[in-house]
Amino acid sequence: MSKSVLFIHGAGAGAYAEDVLLADSLQRALGADYEVQCPQMPDEENSPYRLWKAEIDSRLAAMTGAVALVGHSVGGSVLLKYLCDRERTQPISDRVVAGLFGIAVPYWGASEFWSWDEGTLPADAAARLAGDWPLIFYQSRDDEVVPFAHLAMYAAKLPRATIREFDGRGHQFKNDLTEVAADIKG
Repeated sequence: MSKSVLFIHGAGAGAYAEDVLLADSLQRALGADYEVQCPQMPDEENSPYRLWKAEIDSRLAAMTGAVALVGHSVGGSVLLKYLCDRERTQPISDRVVAGLFGIAVPYWGASEFWSWDEGTLPADAAARLAGDWPLIFYQSRDDEVVPFAHLAMYAAKLPRATIREFDGRGHQFKNDLTEVAADIKG
């Protein structure tokens, strides 16, 4: 039986088409023991949280075993918020989540420009995201979309998170998620 990975792409026109290259890279790096699903999220330009949450619920319900959650950009924000919301009603455990791996994730509330109420984490996010499962953030210093400073904000907000810094990978990580695959394999 293969291990499950759910990859949630970023937002904006053409985000799915760009990010499916990341998901393909992840699948290649993980190999045949893993199945990476990368659904096209509804209304990718506007990324309405309730619709994306419903899609994630549907996908997770159809998967067996613990699932590694991987999110790029806004997809990572949505997964973080999803897990915080889930913790209110159903505790997160290693049986459900094999880890959360966020790539170039914007920190909502960082500034007036980086403001999205639906994506903003609650004040008690660190408590809601407690656990033994990996929580890892990846960011390149030369990201042309999400400021590198957002990574430090996640480090402060979620002290248990592992922070991985890169140079020369840009927002799309040069379509190479080898390091993420290594972390998923543990």
